This record gives sequence, C-alpha cells and structure tokens, in this order.
Amino acid sequence: MANTPAFDPFSQSFTLLTPDGPPINITIPELDEFILYSVQISINYAAQLGASLLFLVVLLLLTKSEKKKSPVFIINSVALLLNLLRTLLQCLYFTGPFSETYAYFSLDYSRVSTSDYANQVAITVLTLLLLICAELSLLLQVHVVCITLRQIFQRLIFALSIIIAGLAVSFRLTFCIENAKSILALKSLFPLEWLASATNIVTSISICWFCAVFVIKLGFALNQRKKLGMGTFGPMRIIFIMGCQTLIIPAIFSILEYFVPLPSMDSNVLSLVVIFLPLSSLWASASIDNGKRYPAQPKFHGKLLGSDGSDGSDGSAVTGPLVDEKFLIEPLSPSASATSKTSHLSLVDPTNATHGCVDVDLEAQRLAEFGDQRRHQGRLDFES
Repeated sequence: MANTPAFDPFSQSFTLLTPDGPPINITIPELDEFILYSVQISINYAAQLGASLLFLVVLLLLTKSEKKKSPVFIINSVALLLNLLRTLLQCLYFTGPFSETYAYFSLDYSRVSTSDYANQVAITVLTLLLLICAELSLLLQVHVVCITLRQIFQRLIFALSIIIAGLAVSFRLTFCIENAKSILALKSLFPLEWLASATNIVTSISICWFCAVFVIKLGFALNQRKKLGMGTFGPMRIIFIMGCQTLIIPAIFSILEYFVPLPSMDSNVLSLVVIFLPLSSLWASASIDNGKRYPAQPKFHGKLLGSDGSDGSDGSAVTGPLVDEKFLIEPLSPSASATSKTSHLSLVDPTNATHGCVDVDLEAQRLAEFGDQRRHQGRLDFES
C-alpha cells in the first residue's frame, strides 16, 4: 500500500457509451477545458453583441435627420446591424446542440437540426458582409479626407486602397466558402487554419492602411492649422484621435490572437472598427453643436491688429481667410500675406466637400458662418 500512488479526484475519468461504437473515456480536465472554452468565447461574443446594440441605438438617436440619408451613416448602421446578428448567432451556437457535451466528445451531431446548420453558414456570410461594409466606410472617409490633395495623389491613394480592400474581401470570401463547406460536411477546420490566419492578417493590414492614411493626412492638416493659429480642440482633432484609436486597438487584438490563449480574439477586430467609425462622427458633431450653442465673445486688442485678435484658442471661430479667399482682408505684413495664401490648402472647401462622410466639413461651415461678421469687424478696425 505504501507504493500505491495517491488518488487524485480532479483527474479522474468517466465513460460515455455510444449506441454502436466503443465507449469513450473522458477525463475531468478535458471536460473542464471544454466548459471553460465555451464560457470564455460566449462572454467575448456577448460583449460584442451588447456593444453593437448600444452603439446602434445611440447612432440612430443622436444622428440628425438630415444626415441619416448620407452614405456613411447608412453603411455604418448596416455594419452595426450585421455585427449584432453575427454575434447573436455565435452566442446561439454555444448554447445550442453543437455544443452539447455528448455531441462534442462523440462527434455525433445526429440531433442537430437543419436550422442550426443554416445559422452556422449564416455566421460566415454575415462576417463577409460586415467586412465589405467596413471597407466601404473606410474607402468613403479616406476619399473625403484626401480631397484636398493633388489629383494624381488622390488617384494613387484611392487605387491602392481599392486593391488592399479587394484583397481583404477576396481572402474573406475564400474562407467563407471553405468554412461553409466544412460546416455542411462536418469536417474539421484544422486544415483551414492557414487560410483563417491569412485572412486575419490581410484584414488587419487593410484596416491599418486606411487608418494610417486617415491619420497622416489629418496630422498634416492639424499641424498646418496650428501654424495658422487655429489651435482649438475641434472636430479635426477628435477625428484624428479616433483614427489613431481605430488603427491601434484593432491591431492589438489581431496580434493578441497569436500570443494570448483566449478564444476568438480576432473576432473583436471588425467589431471595434464598426463601433469606432460612427463614434468619431458623433463626437465631432457634438463638438460643433456645442461651439454653435455657446459662441465665445470677440476680443478687441486695439487698432494695430486690424481685427479682433482672436486666435481660436478660446473656442471661438477664427478669421475669414482660413476658410475662403472671399473673406481675405488686406494683409499688414508680407508674413501675413504668405499665411493667407497657403492657409486654404489645409482645409476642405465646404462647397466641395462630400457632406455626411466625415465631419471635417462641419468645422469649415462653422468658420464660414462667422466669416462675414469677422470680415466686417476687421475692416472697421483697420479703417479706424
């Protein structure tokens, strides 16, 4: 008895009997691993489901009625709805007959209904449609952000963006087809791991490309605005912050898939993208509305300035030359003349911007509203 190993109750096994085959021995650790996996991945998809539902309701309630017809609002709303359905079906999978203990260990799916197979195929299709919506939204917003560039650079960036987006959609389409075949044939997905990994990598590269173009262009615009004295925290800074966030956080989740032993971390990438994109527009719109509701009073610094001297740092609108040449006032120095000639290169003309794609045009419209008043005020000071 002294040489008998101690009994470990946590590692004992039990037997599952099959109708027409040999019995299956299952250990307690194997059962614990199966339960833990189901719980962890269900929490993951449930969190995505709740976030998608919340932001869809917020987007529908807070978006102005005139902007609900814009292409980006429609695409973002559809993307959130698709993500809501995708995560809901994923939760149903882990609470359905596919995830029953006996079916999982014996590979006996005879009691799985046709609707359960249809739900699994629908998940792969919804993921494909979700990626298409995200790519379309990114394409539209990058096109608007780059509208002030030279035509050759616009075409080059847009062509590269279409190619990268097409590659991401092509990989996802291929994986969608192969995954659907494996589901219907009850085959293992291990032979498709390389394709799933490649799809995840290409999708992450695509998102990083769009967000990098977005962030770099807005970064140059913000730097130019700072040189011109437009240092206020406005919509452009908000969109710049959200662009960085959309670039960094999904990339982190995509990388964590290969290092963190948590199931389906890569599924958060598309969810984060479709949530962050409308969030940036809502934040920027709220900033514009607050600025219009509480406009700052002009400051008069004397007649030598030839204007009211406001630099926009207090949240007020800046002078007319930063919006359109029709608001130009006769410069008092060569440096002021050089500034007025280059200032319009960093902003989107509100008459040419695509309304509803991004809220950069809202700030330009806000500047235009104060342009006539500031031009008139500046001339009075200059003449006196």
